[in-house]
Amino acid sequence: MSILLHKEKEHPTIDPKNIQLLSKVRFISALGFAFISTIWAVYVDSFFNDISKVGFFSGSLTLIAFLSYFLFIPIIEREDKAKIYKIALLGAGISYIFLAITSNFYLFILLSGIIAIFGTLRVTSFGIMLKDKSEKKSLSKNVGLTYVFANMAWFIGPLAAGFILSKMGIKPIFLFGAGFLFLSLIFFRKSHITDNNHKEKIDKNPIKSFITFFKNKNRVLAYIIGGGVDFWLTLIYLFMPLYIIRTNLGPAWIGYFLGATVIPLVSLEYYFSKKAEIIGFKKIFQRGFLIMSVLTIACFFITNIYLIMILLILANIGVAMVEPTTEAYFLDILKKKEALRFYGPYNTTNTVNKLLSKTLPATLLLFLPFKFIFMIFGISAFLIFLLCYKMQDVIEVKN
Repeated sequence: MSILLHKEKEHPTIDPKNIQLLSKVRFISALGFAFISTIWAVYVDSFFNDISKVGFFSGSLTLIAFLSYFLFIPIIEREDKAKIYKIALLGAGISYIFLAITSNFYLFILLSGIIAIFGTLRVTSFGIMLKDKSEKKSLSKNVGLTYVFANMAWFIGPLAAGFILSKMGIKPIFLFGAGFLFLSLIFFRKSHITDNNHKEKIDKNPIKSFITFFKNKNRVLAYIIGGGVDFWLTLIYLFMPLYIIRTNLGPAWIGYFLGATVIPLVSLEYYFSKKAEIIGFKKIFQRGFLIMSVLTIACFFITNIYLIMILLILANIGVAMVEPTTEAYFLDILKKKEALRFYGPYNTTNTVNKLLSKTLPATLLLFLPFKFIFMIFGISAFLIFLLCYKMQDVIEVKN
């Protein structure tokens, strides 16, 4: 069954300029996070010197984020989302500066947890602002636009970070990343965007919110499908950088590879977001996860590192289909006030799948060679492909 949304009355106060401003803010902040993410796995590995332990530690951070999404529901429902977003950017930027000037193991552990918490606030507040500033019929397209800007940053950031890493080491990259977050904060403040969408009755019981969220079949399916791309991307941003280093290609190749994986996203995400408006989300999801599955499983049978990187870059065509559209799909099936309560919990699919995608392969690496990781990620994408047949479709614009 399809839900046709094109006849719904549009909100009269929506200004398209807000979407452009939010896209630019996301581009600048994404540059900062792209710098950090490029070296994060290598940085964490410098403390543990073991891929499996890196996976387990990263998994613990995602568990912290998971709990934060539910605990912060009252704050999201009550406070201005723009204010929350500013605090999240500022807190993350300061934390990265501390990481740049210290090598203390325990401080690293503490700051990593703090950064994870600020991440939940940033993701939730930005997503709700994007929904509230979008016309219903244009939500998928607008989400796709912000992802294009973000992925432009994820193309530039890894290339620049890889070069800096090879010349100056890890520590300066934290300063560059923090600098872009502060610049994003300044730009966002000058945009004067606010979002006072709030609930009169605050949901203070996180356990009740958890149970209510998962009582709805459509939300559960969207939750599982939406997390599929987060699960798969751990292969790209955590395990592949470590694999590249261990094949003696040099740290610059991490930047080259991560930058190249973004090319399909920048080129195609906006197109597929607009396509989903017309043909529905189900077909886009099915094709995207099938591409990711087939190409990743193919990597299991290949030993050439260059060919593996090429196949994973091509697999990102599938990611371009599902990354922005899964988020837009979930926001589409929510009513305006429901987003305040359920968008944060929905984003726990990101943390849950990152937890699973780090700890399961990390456990596997205790017993099997690295190549079996490709099979895990390929099979997971195929299972999501099959699950898409069960979802309720959404069509935003009548063809």
